Amino acid sequence: MRFNEDIFARLKNGETVMPDDPEIHKLLEASYEVKKQLIPLNNSTEPDEILKILSEIVGEKLENVAVFTPIYINYGKNINIGKNVFINFDCTFLALGGITIEDDVLIGPKVSLITENHPLEPQHRKGLTGQPVHIKRNAWIGANATILPGVTIGENAVVAAGAVVSKDVPDHVVVGGIPAKIIKTIES
Repeated sequence: MRFNEDIFARLKNGETVMPDDPEIHKLLEASYEVKKQLIPLNNSTEPDEILKILSEIVGEKLENVAVFTPIYINYGKNINIGKNVFINFDCTFLALGGITIEDDVLIGPKVSLITENHPLEPQHRKGLTGQPVHIKRNAWIGANATILPGVTIGENAVVAAGAVVSKDVPDHVVVGGIPAKIIKTIES
């Protein structure tokens, strides 16, 4: 364990954090703090109030971001959201590994962006690892898609509804299925 980095930085850098880590309590505390912020956000019907609270959760002023609530987030400080982004109902962002959503992205209802995982080895399985999710400019993530840790969605790419994406998606393609595979190329 690197003592010069806090637990959030270590997870964002891909390290495994075990349940006996002396800073493990910080993960729960931060998650419950975000949960408190999500209550008024998810109960609001005012777009400006939703954007204001979401800006507080992620720690930066967001511009031209529309969110249909509810939304579920476990740690907002590792989320970067560009301009002109639309996030539909009932999305889940598990963000300890870091989430980047570039400009002009569309995210359908019930989408899950998952940046956290557990080691496969049974003796280490209670540990937690993080890998970032990056959604590039003008991508469209269809309803009920799941984007797994370490995945980058390319510019202008489309993820079909219900897809489970476990590998990077190139620019200008449509992917779908479980696991997601390239279905076709999008002509520019």
